[in-house]
Amino acid sequence: MTRGKSAPDARGARSPAEFIACLQALKDWSGLTYRQLSARAEARGDVLPRSTVANMLARTTVPRAELLAAFVRACGATPEAVAEWEAVRKELAVRGRSEPPSPGAEPVDGEDAEDLEDPEERDEEDRDEEERSLAWPVPEPAPDAGDTTPARIPAPPRARLRRLLVGVVAVTALVTATVSIVVFLRGGDPGGHQGPPVLTAPAEGPVRIRVIGSDLCLGERRGGRTGQIYQRSCAGAAVPQYSLKRLDGADWRIVSDHPDYGPGCSGLPSGGRPAEAALEDSECGDTTRVERFTLEPYGTPVTGYRVRPAGSATPDTCVTVLGDPKAEWSRLAQSPCRADARGQLFSFDRRS
Repeated sequence: MTRGKSAPDARGARSPAEFIACLQALKDWSGLTYRQLSARAEARGDVLPRSTVANMLARTTVPRAELLAAFVRACGATPEAVAEWEAVRKELAVRGRSEPPSPGAEPVDGEDAEDLEDPEERDEEDRDEEERSLAWPVPEPAPDAGDTTPARIPAPPRARLRRLLVGVVAVTALVTATVSIVVFLRGGDPGGHQGPPVLTAPAEGPVRIRVIGSDLCLGERRGGRTGQIYQRSCAGAAVPQYSLKRLDGADWRIVSDHPDYGPGCSGLPSGGRPAEAALEDSECGDTTRVERFTLEPYGTPVTGYRVRPAGSATPDTCVTVLGDPKAEWSRLAQSPCRADARGQLFSFDRRS
């Protein structure tokens, strides 16, 4: 669908599955990615995580009312249209609760199940569970009259606590010793003082993309909506996790796996037409983005690998650390390839 047509509505939906299909049609009509929908919702004061939208469109039950309203608003619907969507959603929800489930129907679970439960009943169950978890163990039953085996006297709470603390200390000491041995065998020491990182050539599979010169790694800000990629401390660069996928010829794809937004690809927006188009993570397959890269060795001997956008509208560019090339949170974007490759060289360290 194109934005020039009128927005789809759900007035013809007769089942939750048809309602979800109408929501998918509305997203297609908007032309927005999950990440763009999240950003538009946030600008309006709504909360609409990308993963939540993806889960909503994959379900066969109607979404919660507040989620529906935030999604429809983000797609560009008018207030009148939002009210129509909410009315259809309410009708389907009421109908689904009043009708007995058909044989083989999907059971209600997750967020929809919470709408049908009694909050006070849940609170009472939680309190009972908490009381059970805090109670001391029940003493063992008394032995039979004919049993001559001496009864075991339960240890008092203080003794049990003392034995527990001793066990915890012993396990902690064992773990510390094991870590020290592993670090020693790897050529380091418990203080973490190791030799310089080794340059690693690109290969398919999980990687940590490290910037040569700063020894910082690529990643996003947790909770950010734009997908902008920065250089940050390698110790915290797990958002998202990256992998390399080889394409035809000499091209590669940088695949991302975000804990909140799910799988995606690194790329440049608008076909790379802006001179300093940002390197961003978003959904794969957007034809308006540059998502293919050539990973080019630099220097003799090789001192790093350039990441060159393949098919960018701006020729002779490399993925570059802008601003201070050694500062944490400097952002990455395309920029003209430099003769000295400063801020443009990377290592693709293996990630287990």
